[in-house]
Amino acid sequence: MCGRYALGQGEEHLVTLFDVDQVIDRGFSGSWNIAPSHGVPVIMERYEVPDAPRPSQRGEVHRQLRCLEWGLIAHWSRDDSHPMINARAETITEKPTFRSAARKRRCLVPATGYYEWQPCPQGKEPWFFSAGPDDPVMAFAGVYEAWRSGPDQPWRRTVAILTRPAADAHGHIHDRSPLIVPASRFADWLAPDPLEGADVRRLIVSLPEPRLTPRRVSRAVGSVANNSPDLVTGIEP
Repeated sequence: MCGRYALGQGEEHLVTLFDVDQVIDRGFSGSWNIAPSHGVPVIMERYEVPDAPRPSQRGEVHRQLRCLEWGLIAHWSRDDSHPMINARAETITEKPTFRSAARKRRCLVPATGYYEWQPCPQGKEPWFFSAGPDDPVMAFAGVYEAWRSGPDQPWRRTVAILTRPAADAHGHIHDRSPLIVPASRFADWLAPDPLEGADVRRLIVSLPEPRLTPRRVSRAVGSVANNSPDLVTGIEP
């Protein structure tokens, strides 16, 4: 499970790193303690809608930076009482909550790294996983939806992060880890045309296992009120 992560880079860096050509939601300046229900930057590709579209006519594709609410609400949900922050990559094309989004609405969730908690005699110890100095930002595979509570209510756009079984080297800390998309595969994951479920599964399986570096960090990350770069600084056991 990925339930907390950090993104130290702001809007300008994300535009450059992900080759974004449209910024839809502005103002994100970075956060070292991102939690469920927070607004989070995501990268997606969308077709431009022509001013006077004809049947089957679509405009050019734009790579967009948007801010979505972390915790996916399926478009058919009656209420927002059960937002899903994670989706298992192994079953995403089968679960009703995610299968439509997996085929049609894939996105990337930028992150500097993520936190996991390891049980210990004193409770739980937080660890921070990052990709190293050569990769200041990683990209979680995500899926997104649009939901509203009624026909006269505003749309809420929400996102879930895909997870996979953790690599053996890190499985002793937590048995799940985010599904990470390397830069060479961004276009494959973001492609806006619908895919069949089997194609989505093949795409997921083809993504390589990332090389991540874990480090023990301060328990201060346990409170979302704390938000500074010090949260990702390694500490001695």
